[in-house]
Amino acid sequence: MRVTFLGTGSAMPTGERFQTGLVVEDDGNRLLVDCGSGVLHRLQQSGIGYENISTVLLTHHHVDHVSDLLPLLKARWLSGEEHLEVVGPKGTKALLDGLLSVHDYLDGRVELQIREVGAQEFSVAGFDVEGFEARHSMPCLAYRFGDDFTFSGDSEAFSGLTTFADGCSVLVHDCSFPDEVDVANHPTPTQLGEALSGVDIERVYLTHLYPHTDGKHEAMVSSVAKNYDGDVRFAEDLFSVEI
Repeated sequence: MRVTFLGTGSAMPTGERFQTGLVVEDDGNRLLVDCGSGVLHRLQQSGIGYENISTVLLTHHHVDHVSDLLPLLKARWLSGEEHLEVVGPKGTKALLDGLLSVHDYLDGRVELQIREVGAQEFSVAGFDVEGFEARHSMPCLAYRFGDDFTFSGDSEAFSGLTTFADGCSVLVHDCSFPDEVDVANHPTPTQLGEALSGVDIERVYLTHLYPHTDGKHEAMVSSVAKNYDGDVRFAEDLFSVEI
């Protein structure tokens, strides 16, 4: 399995980090998870290309995770692609219906399939996936791809989520702010390390990084490592990892 980070930033993107999106690939299957601002451009820069993305899996509906959905749909229509599937938590159909009611000229340009999922096992784009309810300011799902990979979505750090990922080779987890920031709905590195204590996860990538984390990476890794003895790294836009 290959995971390519397209956007590892937040609702306050920097020139180096666009908003959330990553691509999971395995055995010819390909899935885009989240589609924030800049993801469409990163798809082209990565060499994957929007023409090769026919399915999007959403963790939740905050704008920094969905703002390139209609640009993706339009790009696929203009390039002659005829299909797009969007899968996500409850409210995904209402989200797309609302977007298309504003940009109605895009309605019907491609065959759009919408499916809503929850904390359950399901198949999407050739992958067997399990959803888990994260802790965020709106309903949000974490997703596990077998024993290879789990993505937290946006979430506080808590033992239920790290236990959900237990046994995976790689966990990609929200770590939006350094320890000195008092924050809800996202974790600090110390909180994440405490939640990771005792689980069997080989490597953790920190993502959804606000500008507040700039210059704090070494300290953040040290904070996580106080309670977690696995490999801790920072996700970077356009970086790919083989799992």
